[in-house]
Amino acid sequence: MKIEAPLLSALPGIRHAFFTRRGGVSQGIYHSLNGGTGSNDDPTAVAENRSRMAKALGVAPTHLLACWQVHSADAVVATEPWTRETAPKADAVVTATPGIAAAISIADCGPILFADPGARVVAAAHSGWKGAVGGIVAETIARMEELGARRADIRAVIGPLIRQPSYEVGEEFVGRFLAEDKGFARFFAPADRAHHSLFDLPGFIRLRLEQAGVGQVEDLGLDTYTDEERFFSYRRTTHRKEPDYGRLMAAITLA
Repeated sequence: MKIEAPLLSALPGIRHAFFTRRGGVSQGIYHSLNGGTGSNDDPTAVAENRSRMAKALGVAPTHLLACWQVHSADAVVATEPWTRETAPKADAVVTATPGIAAAISIADCGPILFADPGARVVAAAHSGWKGAVGGIVAETIARMEELGARRADIRAVIGPLIRQPSYEVGEEFVGRFLAEDKGFARFFAPADRAHHSLFDLPGFIRLRLEQAGVGQVEDLGLDTYTDEERFFSYRRTTHRKEPDYGRLMAAITLA
């Protein structure tokens, strides 16, 4: 049902999980632990799945908090529960409130869980390429610092996401990165198709974490696209022309 990172598991008083697609009640293409309230899955199944995730983290279902994710660089601080209807539009949740689980949903984009165990501040960020370029890592850390965290004391883990061998992009995509920094060429490898490249999203996220001065970084090395048994994948669904896809969730909380 969940994958834990050694870097975070070693921290007392902090629970976290990168949830897989196993252990839920959804059927069909959403089988089985679909956490996506934005999917076309049965809402009662999604609610039950999220309830199971909350239980695994030791929080109330109402306290598993994710935003309306919009591929932005915006991070918000959570001090009390919100509903799906009142959830802010942002791509990272930061909290220093015990019993609230900062959560994000993904289906190829990069989930990053953060913790400063001394300051007792945690966060979850959703980082696709737009967020990675736009600054979601820096904004998440800035919100954590407002709550007392020190970036040198922060541990960050990159969870399951689409890996370079599975992430083919066109010339225009590459151009966006090179326009910012020619050195970003190192995150692209030649693809089999002409005028296409393979993008290293986790490598680029790690760079952003290192540039921000995060104390320790761990990458779990898991590929959502190739591991169908454990993970949902937007790109895999698109290639198969399926009508919809499930969403994975990652979350972290102060016990």
